Amino acid sequence: MHSKKEVKNSWYPVIDYTNCTECGICIERCPHGVYDLQKVPTPVVQNPESCIDHCHGCGNRCPQGAIVYAGEDTGWIPPHHKTGKQSLGCGCNSGDHSEKSVLVEYLYLDLNTCDRCIGTDQKLEEVVSVLAPALKLAGYTVETRKIEIATKDIAEKHRFISSPTIRVNGKDICKSTSESDCGCCGKISGTQVDCRVFEYGEESFEVPPKEMIASAILQEVFGGSEMGCGCEEPDEYVCPPNLVSFFEGKEAKKVSCEGNCCS
Repeated sequence: MHSKKEVKNSWYPVIDYTNCTECGICIERCPHGVYDLQKVPTPVVQNPESCIDHCHGCGNRCPQGAIVYAGEDTGWIPPHHKTGKQSLGCGCNSGDHSEKSVLVEYLYLDLNTCDRCIGTDQKLEEVVSVLAPALKLAGYTVETRKIEIATKDIAEKHRFISSPTIRVNGKDICKSTSESDCGCCGKISGTQVDCRVFEYGEESFEVPPKEMIASAILQEVFGGSEMGCGCEEPDEYVCPPNLVSFFEGKEAKKVSCEGNCCS
C-alpha cells in the first residue's frame, strides 16, 4: 500500500504499479527530489511539487512504460509502453530488447519554402536511414515523427522554441538556441523571422551536419545518463515573440489573398 499525499502541483508522475518492476531507474535519474529515497527501489512520489512542469525525464527512461503524468496535455506517450505481456527486469540486460526504443521528432515551420527546414529534414532522413538498421539489430525500436508547427496553439502544445527542432526521446539536440534571419520564412509571413542556427564543434550551420545529428542520437541511446533528464525548459512556456510574429503574419497574408496564393 503506497501512501497518498495531498497534491498541489498540477504536473507530476503517476506510477502504474501493475507494470512497474521496481528497477529504480526513475528514482536514480530524477535530479529534482520527486521520489522518496527511503522507499528505493519502489518509486513513491513524495514531493510532487518538486517536479518540473512538462518534464518527461523519468517517463522517457522507464523501460516498462509504467509512468504517465498528471496534467499531461502534449500528446506524449511512454516511449517504452507495451500492450502485450510484460517482461521482468529493467530492460538494461539481454532479456526483452523490445523495451528499448528511440523516438526522433522533427518539428518545423515549413517544408515547402524554407531552405533550412527542407535541408534539415533531408539530413535527418539520411541519418536515420543509416542508424535505424543497426539500432534495430541491437534490439531497439526506432520511431520518427514529423510535426508541422502551423499555429501558435501547436507551438504551445509542443513547447516549440525555434525552427527547425530535432528531439531525441524528448530532448532537443541543441543545448542552446542560436538564430539568424531566415529570408524564406520571412517571405511566408511577410515579417522578419529568425530561425535556428545549429552549432557544432566551433562552427555554425543553417542546416546541421549529419555528424551532429548522428552523434546526438547515439549519445541519447548509449550515453543518456550524462544528458540529464531533458527538462531544462522553463517551468512556464511562453511562445517566443519571433514565432508569434510569424504566425500572425502568415495568417494575415492568407486573409489578404483569400488563401489562393499563400501556402
